[in-house]
Amino acid sequence: MAARVPPKYVPTLTEVVQRPARATAPEADPGREERLVQRVLQRLEVDLEKRLRETVASLVLEQTQSLGPLLRDELEASVRRAVAEALAQERHTS
Repeated sequence: MAARVPPKYVPTLTEVVQRPARATAPEADPGREERLVQRVLQRLEVDLEKRLRETVASLVLEQTQSLGPLLRDELEASVRRAVAEALAQERHTS
């Protein structure tokens, strides 16, 4: 029987490829995945807590800075009212 020649457009194998020896899989550890999840969550928790503290600190600073002038105006108005009332009482009793 004569060797058959494949058509030109059909790729041919020119090298024999050996399968690599299969490494033995480690024993399945049902708790391994859970421990991995817990470690990832712990890392995320620390990072998220830090980001949350930074965000809250920034917002508190912004609010404090915007409230400062309002508080100053309110305090000034309260002091003026208190002084005016005290002067009115003083004039009334004199």
